[in-house]
Amino acid sequence: MSLQGVILAAGKGSRLHPITTKRSKAMLPILGQPIAERVMEGLWDSGVEAFILVVSPDDEDIVDYFTDESPLRDHVTFVEQRERKGMAHALQKTVPHIQDTFVLSACDNLVPRTHVGALVSSHQADSARQATLSLMQVSPDLISRTGIVALEDGWVTRIVEKPEPDEAPSDMASLPLYIFEPHILDYLSDVPLSRRGEYELQDAIQMLIDQGGRVRGVLADSRLTLTNAQDLLSINQHYLLNGSESPHLTPYTVGPNTQLITPLRIEHGTTVGADCVIGPDVYIERDCTIGANATIQDAIVLRGAVVPSGSTIEGKVVS
Repeated sequence: MSLQGVILAAGKGSRLHPITTKRSKAMLPILGQPIAERVMEGLWDSGVEAFILVVSPDDEDIVDYFTDESPLRDHVTFVEQRERKGMAHALQKTVPHIQDTFVLSACDNLVPRTHVGALVSSHQADSARQATLSLMQVSPDLISRTGIVALEDGWVTRIVEKPEPDEAPSDMASLPLYIFEPHILDYLSDVPLSRRGEYELQDAIQMLIDQGGRVRGVLADSRLTLTNAQDLLSINQHYLLNGSESPHLTPYTVGPNTQLITPLRIEHGTTVGADCVIGPDVYIERDCTIGANATIQDAIVLRGAVVPSGSTIEGKVVS
């Protein structure tokens, strides 16, 4: 079975402001790679052979990166979403490019690669299946912030977007990671505008179920999602501690008596002054300037940032 990947990367990332005034959420770095590319790598390893990247028309950075720099550049097609009107609206923009079974993912949702593999294997095991959803049990306070499903013997019988807790069919959330047969595309034009002013993908999935489509769920035991600055810090630290990357320390200069404490990543073009303590659990992106006698721990310093001499940065993202 040939697999395409659709990555939704046109979101503004308003809850990440002011970090996203300089680049989109999809292009925020996870140890030197845009988070969208981290998502795509996980799909590539599970058999996705070509990607459709849904982007905002004003996001030149993502087009430049995935045209010129990314190892996946020869496998990417761009589709513009000029208005942000929900996942069903974004998916509809990709219809002319979808020929086969496809994986749909948000650009800010990272799950273990073993889970992606399990999702693909489960879908491939049933030729009559129309969709396979990534599911996770969530706490009551998160129910009204996501899509919730009803299950019968592992089959999804109902899906509701952001229900009130007393109206939710369960505590099982549908993560923004799906495998679909192209038949789902037939329902997109019938999706109504929701009370949130968006065209919800969950409505199309419910139409598919109501017409007899077989929809299965596969449970994920963990995930990382990027919503705010603290998430960006946490995800980078997760990769510092658990990723497969080798230590990466390539500052332009490091002043005398400065301590560099791992786990730590410093990218090229960065200048670190004298008498600093940098680390542990720190990621400093390229072309930064760290003044003398600065202490940086449990933090991210994004590209081009200046940390004044004598500063103490802890538990923050500096942009």
